[in-house]
Amino acid sequence: MHEYDDAVLECFLKNQLQLFPETVAETLEEAESFLEECMAVVVESAKEVAEYFEEAGIDMDGAVGDEILEADEVFDVGDGRYLIVEG
Repeated sequence: MHEYDDAVLECFLKNQLQLFPETVAETLEEAESFLEECMAVVVESAKEVAEYFEEAGIDMDGAVGDEILEADEVFDVGDGRYLIVEG
């Protein structure tokens, strides 16, 4: 089980519509349950985002460098960490 702190949960609540057509969570508790259910991952750097996609075998259509951070599944927590949610 992953630990999602308030910064991660608030980031997801604020930005969830970048990935989903409608709101999937309205409270921190709902966000935490949703992220646990879809096994979202928090990584410590942009480099780890790229490594995650590579290890998962997800084709990023040749995205390089920061382009990978623009994927809908990638949420910038704002403190150097990134939340990856596979919708």
